[in-house]
Amino acid sequence: MMRPIATAFLIVTLLCFGKANSQIKQTAAPIWGNWVRWGDQLDGTYCNPVLPGDYADIDCIRLGNDYYAVSSTFQYSPGFIILNSKDLVNWSIKGHVVNDISVISPAMNYTRMDRYGRGIWAGAIRYHNKRFWVYFGDPDEGYFMSSAAKPEGPWTPLKHVLAETGWDDPCPFWDDNGQGYLVGTRFADNYNVHLFKMSADGASLNLKSDKVIYRSEGSEANKLYKFNGYYYHLFSEVRNHVRVLMMERARNIWGPYEGPRQLSEGQPQFNEPNQGGLIQTPGGKWYFLTHHGSGDWSGRIMSLLPVTWIDGWPIIGKPNAAGIGEMVWQAPMPVKGGGRVVPQSSDEFEGTAPGPQWEWNYQPRAGKWSLIQRKGWLRLQAFKPLKNDLLQAGNTITQRCYRSVTNNATIKIDVSGMANGQRAGLSHFGSPNYAALGLKCTGTVKQLEFFTKDSTIAGPVIEARTLWLRTVWGLDGKSKFSYSTNGKDFEQFGEIYQLNWGSYRGDRLAIYSFNNEQEAGYIDVDYMHYRYTN
Repeated sequence: MMRPIATAFLIVTLLCFGKANSQIKQTAAPIWGNWVRWGDQLDGTYCNPVLPGDYADIDCIRLGNDYYAVSSTFQYSPGFIILNSKDLVNWSIKGHVVNDISVISPAMNYTRMDRYGRGIWAGAIRYHNKRFWVYFGDPDEGYFMSSAAKPEGPWTPLKHVLAETGWDDPCPFWDDNGQGYLVGTRFADNYNVHLFKMSADGASLNLKSDKVIYRSEGSEANKLYKFNGYYYHLFSEVRNHVRVLMMERARNIWGPYEGPRQLSEGQPQFNEPNQGGLIQTPGGKWYFLTHHGSGDWSGRIMSLLPVTWIDGWPIIGKPNAAGIGEMVWQAPMPVKGGGRVVPQSSDEFEGTAPGPQWEWNYQPRAGKWSLIQRKGWLRLQAFKPLKNDLLQAGNTITQRCYRSVTNNATIKIDVSGMANGQRAGLSHFGSPNYAALGLKCTGTVKQLEFFTKDSTIAGPVIEARTLWLRTVWGLDGKSKFSYSTNGKDFEQFGEIYQLNWGSYRGDRLAIYSFNNEQEAGYIDVDYMHYRYTN
């Protein structure tokens, strides 16, 4: 929660930030996706995107000198990822809120797997009463809440705050007197934005207090703040067929609200930066951490836009002649000297659990994966999928990939434990499209195969015990798979695969192991090495 700001301090803040905003470098805007620089430039500036990977529905708060962000995770588990930064540009993964997403619905378990594009949607994070609080929506199940004393957890078991379909994008707010509120959109009812009082523990809503405070085409991405005695409702909506950021404000939380005021241009050429959180640095500068809109194979990537307050309204990006913000591609670092940090990606599998970068496709089957049965290796045991299809195979482990100039992801696997009927390997993963390179075991014969949802290409028989599988791609998202039996000499195999967007998600890297014939066989994964240009 952001506290009220004294008028004098606000004036000083605006003057300081106006000076900082004037230092923004006027660099040429790249064609979407063709950025050769991103993140911290180590020269006192940063370039957008700050993270060219799928961190959708972002929200952010500051506590002391630390920034914490949350992002939606849909059907992946663990769910609702938490990021940490010292400067809003360099981020690492802190953990997740939901360890078992099947508590949201049995449909999120490996036994059902029928919620692609659903699951954990957008939410918000706040700090109140010495605890972190998160709220998020599931479009089929309603609103959920959890809290923790530390961002890494442990997080309390989920509370079902509102059990009803058709809701999204909730955000909590605690007023100066400690009264809690929740704002959220009922998209199933013409995108009405509702405001509720919450119980003292934040676990339930006072339904009698329900009031619709706004409605427009596609009004969602809600946030509530209080600045200088005004209650600000930030949201996005569709105007002229593009999504833009809007805001209304009032002296009373129940209204009447003045506005709305348009804060940013839609800019479809930049995939409509439109959902995120307002944040103020200890030095008084303002920023908006945001995602870009949908439809791109790299997913909804993360950018950081400077904010300029004009007449009491936070204009997001560089104000144009109309006083509406536009995309900024390079700006001074909010905090200098912290050093380059990026989210975890490579994994040697030396711990007792996979690194926090990994998320299973749906809730995995316990007892069918292990990091202790063979120390330093991830064992993936094979069992029958719901259908003979990668999208219906349990215990597929995934992580985000980036849109950078060069990308190289390599796994080393021991295939000696494979059994008849088993298929295992490396995938570019998504729904409905995917591509994979791996082995298919028939009897005792292990044969290389490349497959997509539409076709399969059979390759040579592999007699080696150890196999390396690799995918490389660049800014165009065209992946080339290759394999090696010695870890040095790689041979390309299969078709060039165009990475895809689907089910509100960008492409992911995945390791799979399943068996449509029997519950038998396993692979051991020594490492995943993911190297990219940054």
